[in-house]
Amino acid sequence: MAQGAMPEGRTGGQLLADALVANGATHVFAVPGESYLDLLDGLYNQRNRIELVTCRFEAGAVHMAEAQGKLTGQPGVAVVTRGPGACHAAIGVHVAQQDSTPLVLLVGQIPLSETDRESFQEVDYRRFFSPIAKWVTQIDEAARIPELMAHAFDVAVSGRPGPVVVALSEEMQKHVAAVPDVGPQPVLPPHPGPEALPRLMAMLEKAERPLAILGGSRWSPEGKAAIRDFLVGNDIPVAVAFRRMGLFDGTSAHYAGDLGVGADAGLVQKARESDLILAIGTRIGEPVSQGYTLFDLAGGKPIVHVYPDQAEIGRVHRVVLGITADVNAFALAAAATKRIATPRWSGWRAEVRAAREKQAAAPEYEGQLNLAVALQLLEKVLPADTIFTSDAGNFATWPNRFMHVREKQDFLGPTNGAMGYGVPAAIGAAITHPGRCVLCFVGDGGALMTGQELATAFHHGAAPIIMVFNNGMYGTIRMYQERTYPGRVSGTALTNPDFARFIESFGGHGEVVTRTEELVPAFERARASGKPAIIEVRTNPEQVTNRATISQLRAQASARA
Repeated sequence: MAQGAMPEGRTGGQLLADALVANGATHVFAVPGESYLDLLDGLYNQRNRIELVTCRFEAGAVHMAEAQGKLTGQPGVAVVTRGPGACHAAIGVHVAQQDSTPLVLLVGQIPLSETDRESFQEVDYRRFFSPIAKWVTQIDEAARIPELMAHAFDVAVSGRPGPVVVALSEEMQKHVAAVPDVGPQPVLPPHPGPEALPRLMAMLEKAERPLAILGGSRWSPEGKAAIRDFLVGNDIPVAVAFRRMGLFDGTSAHYAGDLGVGADAGLVQKARESDLILAIGTRIGEPVSQGYTLFDLAGGKPIVHVYPDQAEIGRVHRVVLGITADVNAFALAAAATKRIATPRWSGWRAEVRAAREKQAAAPEYEGQLNLAVALQLLEKVLPADTIFTSDAGNFATWPNRFMHVREKQDFLGPTNGAMGYGVPAAIGAAITHPGRCVLCFVGDGGALMTGQELATAFHHGAAPIIMVFNNGMYGTIRMYQERTYPGRVSGTALTNPDFARFIESFGGHGEVVTRTEELVPAFERARASGKPAIIEVRTNPEQVTNRATISQLRAQASARA
């Protein structure tokens, strides 16, 4: 186009599709609806630049987009229709908010002329999504599409990343406007202030028992390598925040474990004993802080908090030093500092690591399947770049405790505890990185919440391996039930299909594991099949957690009574 020339007119639907391209979107995860037919038509024109992934349920579509946002650091994009479609999508928005994942959700809307009549499927999306989204807007004029879409992508990645929801008036998508596309603007990330690193290092030199906690999102490979060099170079033990195992090599002698729901009591005790906490990227939220009991809220425990959004620093825990900075910028700056020559806490670091190794040792369990041993055998044969996805539930504590995510592997899990996340996240990961092995951990409860999305995997040629831990119950709730109301089982028993036959009905690969030695061969056959696969691991329902049986929980409850 010649300089100063006016662009040709385009429909709103085409402008929306072109805006996605201009802002770097490569995939759109969608459940089609009549409220955005014109956008679908615009995406047809961009089919060689954007892959339209047709999903079966709106929550699954948003989980897939959120998984892509976690993996790439750029906003994943989902599109859903109005009313019920938007309501189904809300859970994925909540995941993106609490997990600080960049996401853009486009929602078809009723015709603007019908507003406030309780028209068919009418919802006020600004009011509906505002508590769980970073920003919510509605586009009613086609000429504003480039402006508002570019801003949506900017907001999703700025400061603390998060979800943005954009409602699209139906008739606006048909209107024609002659406006130029608007792409991302180059913005340098916030860097640590000039006093930040000298003050941090001065505190560190006086410490006896430091502990780092890594969390947050949008870590780049360079950033993860830099923070590793800084922490390992200064011999600091490193815990990861809830479901952030992909941020640090679990096999490292400096790895302390995951500090979240179900954290090892030994690690929690070491966190209490620490005299300096380096909280880098984590909000220090409820799971990490063990229900806001781990650290003194008034600042009794010295905490250095590094976070990209200043409003989060000191929000709950008062800190001795807050550093507003992009996590990668901070990591690179920290790696450039002079290392402490002879850290006085090397013995402390060894103690913290010993506590992790003790917790990872596989106990003896009754029955033919020792899940701890089976998972540790599986770990040895997994590809070096495996992507793990996890659903929510008691089953997740088994791989968290007994397996180790390595440096080139990724781990995606919902820090907001959303069941139904694991399967669609695995599909989104497999579509984003088709050459990598994707292994999903999911319970039998979560598997049937969004398991229908396996149809999406077949439709788009993705081949994740889904490991279903089947104990015939909502295990987490049963655990709490037995602790509080022992023996009074109510609402937690489940009836399940044969999961192997379920995937076979699609043409996929199914396996059933009942013994310790069967898991690795089952995985290898599933991997070799090249198809979407389910490995159903039939676990002992009596062993409701990796630390206690139902009988033990009942006995403990009786002792307390």
